[in-house]
Amino acid sequence: MQFGFSTNAFREYELTDAIEELADAGYDGVEILLDEPHLYPPTATEDEIGAVQDTLESNDIAISNGNAFMLTAIEDFHHPSFIEPDADYRRERVDYTLAALETAAKLNIPHISIEPGGPIPEEKSREWAMDTFINGLEEVAARAEDVGVDVLVEPEPDLLIETSEEFLDLLERVDSDRIRCNFDAGHFYCVGEDPAALVADLHEYTPHYHLEDIPADRTHEHTQLGDGTMDIDGFLGELEDRGYDGFVTIELYPYEETAVETARDAMAYLEEHGWA
Repeated sequence: MQFGFSTNAFREYELTDAIEELADAGYDGVEILLDEPHLYPPTATEDEIGAVQDTLESNDIAISNGNAFMLTAIEDFHHPSFIEPDADYRRERVDYTLAALETAAKLNIPHISIEPGGPIPEEKSREWAMDTFINGLEEVAARAEDVGVDVLVEPEPDLLIETSEEFLDLLERVDSDRIRCNFDAGHFYCVGEDPAALVADLHEYTPHYHLEDIPADRTHEHTQLGDGTMDIDGFLGELEDRGYDGFVTIELYPYEETAVETARDAMAYLEEHGWA
C-alpha cells in the first residue's frame, strides 16, 4: 500500500510548500485540501491548478485524495452542510461539491471525500435529513459520473452517517456506482467499531482510507500514530492481507503548529513498524 498525508494539517503553509515538505518526508502521496487557504474550487484559477501540477511532478509525488469535507471558506468544517434547513444555504454545499469534482477532474484526482450529510438540525427528523442528503447526493453523483471522479462519503461521529451499517444503508438508497466510502479508521473506532474487522465489510466500496490514532476513551480527537489506543498494525495488516495497493492518508489536522514535525513523526512510526 501507499501512504499519503493530508494538507489540512498544513493550513499555515502555501499548498505548494506543503507538497514539497511531504515529498521530502517520504510520502508517496498528498491529500489536497479543497478549501481555503489551499485550493478552493469555486475560485481556483488555471494558474493555481497548474502550479500544483508542476509541484507534484517536480517532487515525484501523487495526489492520494481530494478533501472536499472541510469548508472554512464559507463557515466551518461542517457548515454549510448537505442538510441545512435553509435551502439556499444548503445549496452552497452542493454547488461547492460540484465545483470540487470539476477541479478534481482537472488534477486527475480519482476521488474526493465529503461530509456524511452533516449535523442533524435540532428541528428536523433523521428521516428528513436522510431524504435531503440523498437528494443532494443524487445531483452530485450525476456530475461525478460526467467527470469520472468518485464521491467518497466519510462517516464521522455526531454527523448523519456515523457507522458502517448507516453507510451501507445509504448505499442502498443511492443509485450510482460513483458514491463510495472514505474509510476513516479513527472515526469508526470512535463510534465503537473495530476498524480492522470492518475492512472485510467495506473494502469493495472503499478506494481510499484515512488513518490517525484515537485516545483510549474514544473521543473524536485525531492523535499522532502510536499515541492513542487503536490497533494500527492490525488495521494495516488487514489491508495488506487483502492486497490493497491504494492510499492510506494520515490525517492529523489538529497539529497545524507542528505540521512538518508531525508528518515526519508519523512517517517514522510507519517505518519503525515496517509499513513504509
